[in-house]
Amino acid sequence: MQFATRLDNVETSAIRELFKLLGKPGIISFAGGFPDSAMFDVEGLREASTKALAEEPGGALQYGATEGYEPLRAQLSAFMKGKGVEVDPNGLIVTTGSQQALDLLGKTLVSPGDKVIVEGPTFLATIQCFRLYGAQLISAPVDADGVQVDQLEQLIVEHKPKFVYLIPTFGNPSGATLSLERRRKVLELAVKHRTVIVEDDPYGDLYFGKAPPPSLMALTREVPGSRELVVHCGSLSKVLSPGLRIGWMIAPPELLAKATMCKQFSDAHTSTFSQATAAQYLKSGRMPDTLAHVRKVYGERAAAMGAALKRELGDAITFTQPGGGLFFWARLTGAGGKLADANVLAQRAIEKLVAFVPGAPFYAEKPDLATLRLSFATANVEKIEEGIQRLGAAL
Repeated sequence: MQFATRLDNVETSAIRELFKLLGKPGIISFAGGFPDSAMFDVEGLREASTKALAEEPGGALQYGATEGYEPLRAQLSAFMKGKGVEVDPNGLIVTTGSQQALDLLGKTLVSPGDKVIVEGPTFLATIQCFRLYGAQLISAPVDADGVQVDQLEQLIVEHKPKFVYLIPTFGNPSGATLSLERRRKVLELAVKHRTVIVEDDPYGDLYFGKAPPPSLMALTREVPGSRELVVHCGSLSKVLSPGLRIGWMIAPPELLAKATMCKQFSDAHTSTFSQATAAQYLKSGRMPDTLAHVRKVYGERAAAMGAALKRELGDAITFTQPGGGLFFWARLTGAGGKLADANVLAQRAIEKLVAFVPGAPFYAEKPDLATLRLSFATANVEKIEEGIQRLGAAL
């Protein structure tokens, strides 16, 4: 069978391959990027789905508009207003998870050979998605305060990218949060160089203490001319339920029109039943309590993982304690003759019945083999402490 040549540029997810090794009894996994299913507001979602069927069964069960179910778009508009973003319901489209928004951006903006700047490291599916459409990916370095804007500007000047893709808040995998000063600078760069900035924000509501800076989209009001150059992708997957597959994209009208056309070809529309359920849930007013609960639980787990890493691995590892999200991004130092290759450590760790994801696949270029990603979302404090102890023994 002869496959499309575009598949030559991509390969299956390294994370999905790792999951094939996780069937051993007793394994503790820090590998997945999943929220904890115990955090789902099952009762609230049950009530929301029941109301969706009772109040507008036709809207919940029939075909719907490609742009999205109108009541949900209105609720998402209100949800974003609570985060400082003024957007008309017609200024966004509902997507099947925020990952579909990335796919639509690939379809609408990327021609073979186009250059796209991403963070190094960045979301693995983004690398695969944009490469599928023929993009040449350029990595901009990241530190604890997010993308390094001086180097980002140099890359923009040199490569003149089709767009820049960032996860400014609690990045996956970096866990980094772009500082307020750098956020303003990114928007200024967008205006100065007429460069589109794509902001992926699936984790922004998952903060543990102090709230992060406003989103890039919210800050566009402070930087004249930047709103027309920013695309914002949001999601309910990490805060409500990934199974609903509800995401959204805010973008300039001409881009939304093209994306809607491509979405029509792909899936006609996101599940109307999921959309109606999500609309009823947001309308119910339960989201603030849900967010408070998940922030508390994930915050405790993140604190436990940070303490355990320091205790069990000491100077053999370095990391920045995340202020939100689902991940630790760490780097092996090789101190004391310990391992400095995360791929080798991953193999040893599986033998000790603990799993994580080596960092190399998260780089579009020049991978750092000493890096690794650990998720604290799905293991309780006791499992986290036991798992990190096993990891220390593997090192």
